[in-house]
Amino acid sequence: MSKTVTVTLDTGTLHLDLEPGRIPLNRLLGFAARVSSKRKFLLVSKVLGKHYPVSPKVMSWSYRALARAVLKSGAGAGSLWIGMAETATGLGYGVFEAACREGAEQALFIQTTRYHLDGIERLEFEEAHSHATDFFLYYPEQAKHREQFLTAETLVLIDDEISTGLTFLRLIKAYQRVNPGLRKVFIVSLVNFAHPDDRAALEDQAGVAVEWVCFRQGRLRFEDNQNAAIDSITVNVSGNGACKKALLAWPGRLGLDAPISLEKDVVEQLCRSGFSRDERPILVLGTGECNAPAYLLGRELEGQGFKVKVQSTTRSPIHQGNDIGRVCRFEDNYDDGIPNFIYNLNPDDYGDIILCHETPLCDALNDRLHAWRAISARFELQPDSPNHAKLHFFRP
Repeated sequence: MSKTVTVTLDTGTLHLDLEPGRIPLNRLLGFAARVSSKRKFLLVSKVLGKHYPVSPKVMSWSYRALARAVLKSGAGAGSLWIGMAETATGLGYGVFEAACREGAEQALFIQTTRYHLDGIERLEFEEAHSHATDFFLYYPEQAKHREQFLTAETLVLIDDEISTGLTFLRLIKAYQRVNPGLRKVFIVSLVNFAHPDDRAALEDQAGVAVEWVCFRQGRLRFEDNQNAAIDSITVNVSGNGACKKALLAWPGRLGLDAPISLEKDVVEQLCRSGFSRDERPILVLGTGECNAPAYLLGRELEGQGFKVKVQSTTRSPIHQGNDIGRVCRFEDNYDDGIPNFIYNLNPDDYGDIILCHETPLCDALNDRLHAWRAISARFELQPDSPNHAKLHFFRP
């Protein structure tokens, strides 16, 4: 028996026809209006750690539950796991990491990206409803990873939510052109609101077995109220197209065959950087597509008894209201000169803010570090150990 949830937004009315599920929807989702002419609503996840602060424990639970569901259905050895930029890169990595810890054999992770990397072959496709439609999936850097990328029989696609499945269909078709040996696709998400007709069309056009994995599912309908004040807002979300190799330290875009580990004394190093302790929680912030390091650090802190929340900046413009209580806008740290945002952030709620980033320190990052009185945590992959990383802490 389905249940209908109706949400009033400043851009229109969202109707969700929910199928039965064990997890209450309000534990998984809030709602907001998007500043976009293509899709004017946003499902604000309460477990993702993107637009809403979330404890590492809750994030770990979601990763483990989704990974176990995929493995239980027989992902097999040599599978390829793909996290979708920007919002689900951290989710994708987290599910992959959990799958490895749950016994997945020879799994390979890679994430899509909006950044250009010159000289590396890639698949191109688009996300039709996104505020920024250009996505790239680069071939893995290492030869053994490239071979697995081109021959994997099982593909695990991971996103935070699904409304039509069209982006995944485009990616599947692009991937099949380079790997005709694909046999099965898992489509993994926190919630899935794709219409049954859209699901059937994807399964038919994919031409291989497709299995859907999520916590809650149903259908959604949106009634646009033609809000001229919001519809007239334009935000530049497209990069300058320059090669970003020198700025990108997180290795997920070019292939990972094992989880990333931080140094064992990472919390001790953080404490030596001027880390203050009071009764308020710590906020660990990721940046854009590089949000997994914030989760990794947050998990370490939580494991040592600290109260921790994890969140990430984004280039996605969202209207203030409903589950978006605060909007902070600033310049990106990837030399694109475009706005970035953090939502629902009140710096006074936290004893300390730690800003995890892969790019070198720049004016944009320094501006945020000073504004939030935050600690910089720059991610660096160790050259002698491809799955081991260091965080360089600095408080300005």
